[in-house]
Amino acid sequence: MARSLGLSAYRAFTGRGGVPPFTPVAKRPTGELVWCHAPEPGSLFAIQDLAIRLCRSRPGLSVLITVPQALVPVDLPPCSEADVLIDTLPEDHPTLAKNFIDYWQPDACVWAWGRLHPNMIVEMTTQACPMFLIDADSDGFDGRRDRWLRDLTRDLLMHFSAIMTRSEAGMQRLVRLGLPRKDIELTPALQAGGRVLPCMDSDLADLSAAVVGRPIWFANQVLEGELNTVLTAHRQGLRLSHRLLLILAPADPKQADVFAQRMEDQNFRVLRWGDAGYPDASTQVMIADDPAEIGLFYRLAPVSFLGNSLINGSGGCDPFEAAALGSAVLYGPKVRRYLPLYTRLAAEGAARIVNDATALGTAVNRLIAPDQAATMAQAGWDVISRGAAVTDKVIDLVQETLDQREATS
Repeated sequence: MARSLGLSAYRAFTGRGGVPPFTPVAKRPTGELVWCHAPEPGSLFAIQDLAIRLCRSRPGLSVLITVPQALVPVDLPPCSEADVLIDTLPEDHPTLAKNFIDYWQPDACVWAWGRLHPNMIVEMTTQACPMFLIDADSDGFDGRRDRWLRDLTRDLLMHFSAIMTRSEAGMQRLVRLGLPRKDIELTPALQAGGRVLPCMDSDLADLSAAVVGRPIWFANQVLEGELNTVLTAHRQGLRLSHRLLLILAPADPKQADVFAQRMEDQNFRVLRWGDAGYPDASTQVMIADDPAEIGLFYRLAPVSFLGNSLINGSGGCDPFEAAALGSAVLYGPKVRRYLPLYTRLAAEGAARIVNDATALGTAVNRLIAPDQAATMAQAGWDVISRGAAVTDKVIDLVQETLDQREATS
């Protein structure tokens, strides 16, 4: 990589002093590894979704996601994929950057938004690691260094194999930095998509037949401190629709027995899913305690209340899982971990916030009307599917690049 005066000055300045320690989050997995960097606040969900889809589309692939140390969220979104690692990005010291790249040996790098690290890019270029800049925007290139050392930023950008920007303002900013417009692709913003949870087709068919014609709502991830609120809302709903069925999944499956007893103490007619056949006309509440079957109930219920949200808990649960399966979303205010996702759904009319039993019961009564739930479900699907083409494009780009590297190795 040819060193511009700006780059040489930057490397000399950042290389002063001692070398900070480098402590990797884990041992490097064997096989191919793609490094994704998410420097923008709130972008981790979209990058994590991209990483999961990359791993599923390419067996044996691992993905390392990094975020800036200053932007580590209080609650990282959970990731069940063993092939996805999340860590902080070390500071951009020349030796530390070399140690980082030497250790992880990425086969490709997907850098989002902006805030480029020159020393990291130098090391990736030295090791011939293909780099893609995606979701670039003007505010990712408005730092002091970008304003005063334009030649440095331009030289760094020239080493990306593909550059995608999500806005016309981003396009204009990159052009002013010296990139030819023909080398920049304008795309929609990268957004997280809903994971389609599985279910047994036979269970869906049989359970649907057992409850045909009944209005249904699903309360998922309900904390013990939220149970009375949910049951009070359900009793309110039963006054207007006596055939209303509540399917309830405790946040802790081990509490299913405790929940069942409390419901029976309040004179609800309760069935444990999987223990005694299917609900009949008298069943008012069905308890489901197997997290692997959540996809079944999202498919069955036109409206779902997502617990772990009315009181302080672990910060809510993923609303995109419900929206991806056509269920309108109700939620409480304590959703810090997934706030960007709830905000997107609420802004498009696909989710509604509730604060107490009265609000929850009122919302359920309104949304069990098929037309109301369908409108919200369609809005949720629009949110989920928006930006899917960008994710597909990036996955194809990475796949083709890894195929080419494999063919020449």
